[in-house]
Amino acid sequence: MKQIMAVQYSRKRNKRTDYRKRLKLISSGKERLVVRRTSSHVIVQIIKFDEKGDKVIISTQSGQLKKYGWQLGSKNIPAAYLTGLLAGKLATAKGVKTAVLDTGTSKPVSKGRVYAAMKGAIDAGLEVPAADTIFPSEDRISGKHLSSDKAASMFTDTKAKISGGKNE
Repeated sequence: MKQIMAVQYSRKRNKRTDYRKRLKLISSGKERLVVRRTSSHVIVQIIKFDEKGDKVIISTQSGQLKKYGWQLGSKNIPAAYLTGLLAGKLATAKGVKTAVLDTGTSKPVSKGRVYAAMKGAIDAGLEVPAADTIFPSEDRISGKHLSSDKAASMFTDTKAKISGGKNE
């Protein structure tokens, strides 16, 4: 008798999707706050599940911070926070109130960039369940740990422009 071998989905074989984790997130009924790190940027998206395919409601990346006056790197903790803040502002403007964090197959580090982006979205008014112990310190979020002398003042100015909605 011939035995049939089950073949996994290619996304699972290539370790790009954890379907059990995805099912748990989707079954919550809330939008997903998707945070991804690349080698040069932080990407924050708000995604809503649809049977025909996920719908991206908001998509921001840290490279967009240049429009708001950010001139430092786009993959550090302050840039991740500001990207999350921008995504949170855009999401609340579109009527999104709550979300759950989706980190994909990566395991985020406590007090790292992923949680800095999440903190930015929360500070923008988005409700995302989280413990306060996972977020980076205020000094790291504001850029005081960076070697640039103007990092903290640039962070404050950029945060004000994003929060106030002023785009120069």
